[in-house]
Amino acid sequence: MGLAELRRDRRAAIAATLAIGIVLAVAPFVIGATAGSTWLRIVDFALLYIMLALGLNIVVGFAGLLDMGYIAFYGVGAYLYALLASPQFGLHWPLWAILPAGAALAGLFGVILGAPTLRLRGDYLAIVTLGFGEIIRIFLNNLNAPVNITNGPQGISGIDPIRIGGVSLAKPIEVLGFTLPSLHAYYYLFLALALAIVFVSIRLENSRIGRAWVAIREDEIAAKACGINTRNVKLLAFAMGATFGGVAGGLFAGFQAFVSPESFSLMESVMVLCMVVLGGMGNIPGVILGGVLLTLLPELFRHGAGPVQQALFGKVVLDPEALRMLLFGLALIAVMLYRPAGLWPSTRRRRELRGNSA
Repeated sequence: MGLAELRRDRRAAIAATLAIGIVLAVAPFVIGATAGSTWLRIVDFALLYIMLALGLNIVVGFAGLLDMGYIAFYGVGAYLYALLASPQFGLHWPLWAILPAGAALAGLFGVILGAPTLRLRGDYLAIVTLGFGEIIRIFLNNLNAPVNITNGPQGISGIDPIRIGGVSLAKPIEVLGFTLPSLHAYYYLFLALALAIVFVSIRLENSRIGRAWVAIREDEIAAKACGINTRNVKLLAFAMGATFGGVAGGLFAGFQAFVSPESFSLMESVMVLCMVVLGGMGNIPGVILGGVLLTLLPELFRHGAGPVQQALFGKVVLDPEALRMLLFGLALIAVMLYRPAGLWPSTRRRRELRGNSA
């Protein structure tokens, strides 16, 4: 490739980056003006799910470890924020102290989960991690006696909103005479942290540790024979993935101002896993795409099912909620039948499914 071609490619990459940056910067204003605050709130949640999906992608996509209890780390981060920034214990810690603490605690739980599962693979690993996720949820649900810590099934309310430099994001912010609505402020915060997680994920993927994860995913015995310490590398995968989940959980608690055990059910773990598989395991852009689609599609089905039935039959025949899940399930089946590698698979994964593994 000549020097001129390299310069053209570099200019094209810079132009594409600037275009994407502009789109992301103006997106909340366009969505808010055209679709309303409800859809902007959904987009905020999509960014949280992208963080979760990127964390699970480290465990499932990079290391090849099937984790069905990943939502537990989300719950750990959310409840730590709730306990340290609410009237529950009368504590009101700042965001800069809670988020690192939540990430560290979730990472510790990741190691606790990973340690007894080092010898397990496939379905057995999935069952153990599923049990871990349910244990955490039930634990949070029952930790209101004999000493009330989590307030049990009633959850924790009155959680402090996210504050940056003493400025609450729960209220409109005045910036140089311009009023920035609350949902817009949360969008930019979540976007910044999601981009930071994307950057860390890319660096990990291209690092020696990332290559060790891929080696374990492809053939653990061969990786061990090549001198890779599979025990430590697996534990690191669980810890890193859990850390991202803890950060997302803390942001969720501050955004919602309320947490309860029902927010961290098995269905949530399945949904995040579907984001990784649907988008393309091990491919960071694919995982982001999966997170966006599986957050927006169910809501599109929910809002569109009623009006479509009204137009076709003159009345609502099926409950929109039930029809939403039916359409969502059919969409997943169709994608897995016709795009088994995901909507945006990695090059390696695409070759493997074509039978030309390299």
